Amino acid sequence: MSEIQASIPNAGNITRAQLDNGVTLLVYENPAVLSVNVMGSLQAGGIYETPRQSGLASLVAGALMTGTRGRDFDAIHGSLEDAGADLGFRGHMHKLGFSGKALAEDLGLLLDGASDCLRNPIFPAEHVERLRGERLTWLQYSNFDTRYRAAKAMRQALYPETHPYHYGTYGDEASIADIALDDLKNFHAEHFGPAGMILVIVGAVDAADAIGLAADAFGDWRNPEQPAIRQAHEPEQSTADLRPSVSVPGKTQSDISMGIVGPARKAGDYLAAQLANSVLGEFGMMGRIGKSVREEKGLAYYAYSRLGGGHGPDPWTISAGVNPENVELAIASIMEEIERLTTEAVTDEDLADNQSYFTGRMPLRLESNEGIASNIHSMESFNLGLDYLANYDDMIYRITTADLLRAARNYLRPERMVVAVAGPEASTP
Repeated sequence: MSEIQASIPNAGNITRAQLDNGVTLLVYENPAVLSVNVMGSLQAGGIYETPRQSGLASLVAGALMTGTRGRDFDAIHGSLEDAGADLGFRGHMHKLGFSGKALAEDLGLLLDGASDCLRNPIFPAEHVERLRGERLTWLQYSNFDTRYRAAKAMRQALYPETHPYHYGTYGDEASIADIALDDLKNFHAEHFGPAGMILVIVGAVDAADAIGLAADAFGDWRNPEQPAIRQAHEPEQSTADLRPSVSVPGKTQSDISMGIVGPARKAGDYLAAQLANSVLGEFGMMGRIGKSVREEKGLAYYAYSRLGGGHGPDPWTISAGVNPENVELAIASIMEEIERLTTEAVTDEDLADNQSYFTGRMPLRLESNEGIASNIHSMESFNLGLDYLANYDDMIYRITTADLLRAARNYLRPERMVVAVAGPEASTP
């Protein structure tokens, strides 16, 4: 390992411990910054919901800090404010995530607060109703957002109703309105537990002391009802219309959302697909799509592509905002770039530029405790190994133009791609 590689988080300077209840602890000492960041997750995401209760997991996450058996809303938030600390929870598809920041001397307070909210929430009715109202307002507003409506239509067409990715983590108006207070309590009782939990601590702390504080906060947590980890499998080919359209009255812009099932983060060709995506719609002025559709042809206000790469078969998406008159021209232009990427190897210069971009941005993501914690959490969550960051440059530079072509062909199949459009009625295909 080179001197540069040894200076970033790796197996030699990350302390990893496992509690006997299933909690995995990872600590990285960073004495240069007097604060401490925590980042964690547990197996309590939207994938554990039923379709009828879509949005339940994220509603539970939003209500965790509204009251516990020992402290009310004001006491929870007041203790954090008095210490200048932050703590928050958020529901995702596979996991519930949480993060916090405090002075290093207040790590114990931060961990105790996280433990109390995760283990002992009481979901006060008045606060749950407030959160429900906020969620319903957001959903109602989003129904008039053409970008949101196009992305939703794409997702629902790409994944059948039997697949959890068919449903958004925020739910819809009907499901959120029907969720009862007991549903939150039951979801918490069944799914919140230490098995599979990850907790990362980064900052001006001693690793042994930090592990001791974490063990005090979480070591006695048990939940015999906690179910096995649920996976999202490759979806069957959808029988839905691959060209859904949504009319949003009163709008002057159309949004296009194109999607195909992409690689999970653990896929062997994920990094090659990530580089291919950068060439397609990320690097520079949003890659080839941005250059062709937006800059050269003037067909779009924005145009880019994005690779999901989560715990399951997330979509590989292309998004664009266009004048309603240019919808079909923009779609055709994007398809041309997809065909080019899947039939012709990228140039050595394109590959080198994107490799340099990927390796150059990684140190920037490790400049803060939060960035370090996020990357360590990803290494553990996706089982990448604690030397992943140390080996990252070598892995990127081993990727060839043939690897990019192979990855693009493996996923970007036009005959399976969903093309959703939301906008004025006259613009939808």
